[in-house]
Amino acid sequence: MSQKDEVVPIWNSVTTTALTVNTAVEDAEKLPTPEGPTDSHVLSQVEQDEKGLIQKAGDTPDITDVGWNNPADHTEQLIAGLSNEDLWMLIRRFDKQVYNVKAVPEAPLQNLDLTRADDDEFSPDKLRATIERFYTTIFVKLTSFVKHIARLRSWKETRRTSVFCAVYSIAWLLDLLVPTFFAVLIALVVYPPCRAVMFPPAPIALVDKETGGVQKPKAGVLGSHDSVTGAPQNFKGEAAEQEASNLVAGVASVAVGSAAGKHDQGVPDDAPLEDTVPDATDLVSHTADAQSKAHGQVPSDHHDKTRQPMKKSVMDGANMLMQIIADITDSWEKIENALSPTRPFPRLTPRLRLAAVLVPACLLSACTPLYIFSKVAGLGVGFGFFGDPIIQRGLSILNRDFPHWQKIFELQKQRDSSLLRGIPTNAQLTLTLLRIGEANASPLPPPPTSRTEPPSRPASLNHEELTLGATSEEIHEAASAQPTHQQQGPQLSPETPPKKNFASRVIGFFRGTTATGVESKQAIDRMRAVVGSRHAKNRVGVLRPKGRTETPVGPVDFDARYKGAHGAVVIDSTQEPPVLYFTTDIPQGGDLYVGHRKKGSVLFSIPVTDIREMRKLGGMGWKGKLVVGWAIGGKEVVDGLLIKGKDPKQSYQLTAMGMRNQLFNRLIAIDGQVWASF
Repeated sequence: MSQKDEVVPIWNSVTTTALTVNTAVEDAEKLPTPEGPTDSHVLSQVEQDEKGLIQKAGDTPDITDVGWNNPADHTEQLIAGLSNEDLWMLIRRFDKQVYNVKAVPEAPLQNLDLTRADDDEFSPDKLRATIERFYTTIFVKLTSFVKHIARLRSWKETRRTSVFCAVYSIAWLLDLLVPTFFAVLIALVVYPPCRAVMFPPAPIALVDKETGGVQKPKAGVLGSHDSVTGAPQNFKGEAAEQEASNLVAGVASVAVGSAAGKHDQGVPDDAPLEDTVPDATDLVSHTADAQSKAHGQVPSDHHDKTRQPMKKSVMDGANMLMQIIADITDSWEKIENALSPTRPFPRLTPRLRLAAVLVPACLLSACTPLYIFSKVAGLGVGFGFFGDPIIQRGLSILNRDFPHWQKIFELQKQRDSSLLRGIPTNAQLTLTLLRIGEANASPLPPPPTSRTEPPSRPASLNHEELTLGATSEEIHEAASAQPTHQQQGPQLSPETPPKKNFASRVIGFFRGTTATGVESKQAIDRMRAVVGSRHAKNRVGVLRPKGRTETPVGPVDFDARYKGAHGAVVIDSTQEPPVLYFTTDIPQGGDLYVGHRKKGSVLFSIPVTDIREMRKLGGMGWKGKLVVGWAIGGKEVVDGLLIKGKDPKQSYQLTAMGMRNQLFNRLIAIDGQVWASF
């Protein structure tokens, strides 16, 4: 019997086994009885065996405040099975990632909403957010993996490296390297405890990627375990997020627009300073023109016909890069959430699905000689190199007969995909957690904010559990903060102010002049708003002193302005469906009913069910924020929110909202809309 005759029945039995396992997986954990347009709506209503503070509060029908003013004081878990720090990290990154959503009529093929729309518009700020998300989601994990490999190769952890070396040697002698590789993957997928045994965790910044030993973190102190630099942080994940932000800010001319925050969320049409402040993204081209003038040449802006085409090519390439990075990050997050699911999503089914694919691959690799693999690989390389006429002909036929055939290979857009169906990205997971809070009438509180500098002290470290091949003294010395040495030379006393040179005086003069101009612009806007200017009304109150808190601050009423009028935007959940309205008569004592407000105080109201689009808006536009951040140190820009309903006339722009993200999160989770992200 030939090798081909031997392989065919084996392959048939393998595929039959895979189909059987997959069918068993589908029946293992079916969706519960509640109904909804997507799995996220359904799972948010499922009764859990273990309950956190949010689920326990759902026993009462009234809206429960579970600590909106002091979320960091909670010691009890808000969501069962998820630490509060992990929950806050998810919400904090959700606020940065999602800022423009629209309701769509049908659920996506994967039956989870908040998917990215195909016509997603490009902007430098969106590229910035995508790169930061890629860094915190993938790059940090890849860095940890590289340092794990360095630890294994260093032989500093002798026992663990010896076991890996022995297994590899035996598999090599028996020609079972590929099956062994798949077997290890199956073990890591199916049995999570073996992950910590094979790859014991260690702070990323504490491991030297060259030697695999202990190193001094780049930040000078081990203030965090999950960041590349080890910088201190007040809350989990903040150090990695700051690293990502600094990475984008350090990119040169291609990322100037991203570093400056251009198209920050959404720029209002009437944003001040947009027309008067020069565009920072033109800095590079203007500098090149100045260089040409200095050499007696004609600036490119006057005659160069390549500038706009090349600029368009760069923007198109950046848009494509953004889409690719977003797709890779989405897939990575889905795989992570499949390997380590978070309730209420099924915990066993995703791992069994992955195992149903890996087991047949392991069996097939064990039964197939290496000679066949090498021949197939050689045939593929040769066909890809020399078979272009056949490939192009086949692609033209597919494009003609099946215009959308590429969608078949996008697993995230297949209804019957056995691997990714029902597995959320982090944004979809966060939306489901927000819906759990709404389903239990206890909205999730906002994550605590870092108003103070994180302390420069080592994070808690259990030296006994670290297997880095170093003593506890060496680990403690590397993790501790570097001592501050006195600098050589004369030292200025705290009372002696530093001397200012001519350049610093000039810069200070212009900073003061700019600050005065901004303040004058705000005063003029207030006067113009009094006499009825629509644009001026939308700019009143967008600049306020830092650290000042407004009242009310949620969870049912939020301080805001509408057409310049100060008041509160209120969610009245006593009605069916719930109603969102703005009133200048701020509710007192918990009376939220819209009918109890003073006559003429309600400027608009809209059922939450009728909301079709929500878009976060920057308070002063990206240029205005640059000016305020440079010239006015004691004030901050307060952003707004644009809400649109079914009727084109239902368009309401809320401004000066310190709790804008919290209102957005409540509205996106409170009802049954199916959202798409733009």
